[in-house]
Amino acid sequence: MELNPLFSNIFAPPVLFFLIGVIAVFTKSDLEIPAPLPKLFSLYLLLAIGFKGGIEIQGSGIFNNQVLLTLGAAIIMSLIIPLIGFFVLRFKFNVFNSAAIAAAYGSISAVTFISAESFLTSQGYQFDGYMVGALALMESPAIIVGLLLVKFAAPKDRPNSRKLHFRSILHESFLNGSVFLLLGSLVIGFLTSSFGTEAAIEKMMPFTHSLFYGAECFFLLDMGIVAAQRLPSLKKAGSFLIGFAIFMPIFNAFLGVLVARLLSLDSGNALLFVVLCASASYLAVPAAMRMTVPEARSSYYISTTLGLTFPFNIVLGIPLYMSFVNKIIP
Repeated sequence: MELNPLFSNIFAPPVLFFLIGVIAVFTKSDLEIPAPLPKLFSLYLLLAIGFKGGIEIQGSGIFNNQVLLTLGAAIIMSLIIPLIGFFVLRFKFNVFNSAAIAAAYGSISAVTFISAESFLTSQGYQFDGYMVGALALMESPAIIVGLLLVKFAAPKDRPNSRKLHFRSILHESFLNGSVFLLLGSLVIGFLTSSFGTEAAIEKMMPFTHSLFYGAECFFLLDMGIVAAQRLPSLKKAGSFLIGFAIFMPIFNAFLGVLVARLLSLDSGNALLFVVLCASASYLAVPAAMRMTVPEARSSYYISTTLGLTFPFNIVLGIPLYMSFVNKIIP
């Protein structure tokens, strides 16, 4: 891994604000973000990247072969990765915990994706907005796989009140708040760009562009606080799960690079694809699993994704994955 991209990533404002949040917890500062604000900024970031992505997809042409192949590959990866994770985790955990954790690692982190975009911009790489479409499409399949694994692999004596039906699986997968907003704003961006006026898009520009970087920094400050608060829970997870939280993203990233090479993606789009494969969900999947699979221990899939995998990807993972891309993709 080259050191210059690593240092430039660590000293980027969003990462520094994340580290400030971590330091605040370790030094027992009373810094805290009022509860409604992180949720508001999370929704704002999803809305902004969805709207921008919809405009970019319309500009790229939704029926462009490269776009369709990339989006199709993204869906396939979000189906395969949870299965791999599930079979690895079954060496140590029961069906419920394995399925919940695997679903989290098969899904995506929108903030990690946004951080990768910021990294690419700082390094001078070009990338296409249609990759936001891949982001939007990769969350639901992983949830579906996780819930289906529970449905078909769970003990037969599971109480009827907890048995999953396909309607509830689809509801949790596609109508989860973050998934719904991201897909909805993507469609709005596409429709506005296709049938709206240029003036309408320009009116949205200050909201979706100028404010975006500052909102990302503020949100990552809060994420640093939350991630550091989750670290003590990792003691309960054990060394096997801690190792999984680091090495599974790296393995997924390597798979992602190979697929990106097959798709002939350029370096910028390849990194975004790889980051989607390597990231883990700490919002949508935990929310779905907490409601539908109460037997799974939430401390396992939340503490690992948020307390370990997310910080690793933000600080070290993105430049590491960029080095994979540069070495494997000509």
